[in-house]
Amino acid sequence: MEDDFVFIDEFSSGIAGIAGIRWDAKYATWDNFTGKPVDGYLANRIVGTRALGEALERAREQAETQGFGLLLWDGYRPQRAVDCFMRWSQLPEDGRTKARHYPNIGRAEMFERGYVAAKSGHSRGSTVDLTLYDLASQEIVPMGGGHDLMDPLSHHGAQGITQAEARNRRHLRTIMEACGFIAYDCEWWHYTLADEPYPDTYFDFPITSSSRGGVRRRDGVPRRAVGVCRPEGG
Repeated sequence: MEDDFVFIDEFSSGIAGIAGIRWDAKYATWDNFTGKPVDGYLANRIVGTRALGEALERAREQAETQGFGLLLWDGYRPQRAVDCFMRWSQLPEDGRTKARHYPNIGRAEMFERGYVAAKSGHSRGSTVDLTLYDLASQEIVPMGGGHDLMDPLSHHGAQGITQAEARNRRHLRTIMEACGFIAYDCEWWHYTLADEPYPDTYFDFPITSSSRGGVRRRDGVPRRAVGVCRPEGG
């Protein structure tokens, strides 16, 4: 793993093993829009830059004051995983994950509409997908659609969600923006550090259960997607 990257679950004594932060690395599991573990995710752990870890600790503290904890779904994403998404998008539709993740668009439209990018901010190491959970009940807070629902319902300010769900999205956004993150218009769960340390670097080391080794990619800048959203999502 790159020297400036850490496992968020063991980044500091302030995070590891305490109430207030949980994780479920979706792309290391079968519970994602591809329907199987994704290339580069060899362990169910969240990785990110040290700067991301520090900002998430601040966000955890902010959330705690409101009775919430943070549930992390994704952080650093190897470029090979993004390449895997692109190959998957070109395969014939089998319907296994469509109803849950992209009910109203085709696979190729994920890129055109900005839900998935050929060069993802996640690969720079300072972007996170997350939600809130209630510290008292340990239940995930309702947000009006789950992770990687590629639909206008996932946009900030979306119509068709309840007042409580809209309020919960505002809670998350207020917490994250107060801690130095920028929201992504098309995905309520997606936040990037405003002052990210590697804005032009795309990494490709795999996520494993240890921190040894890794390969860095420095091949270009983010490609802009065609459609209504900036290409930072997915």
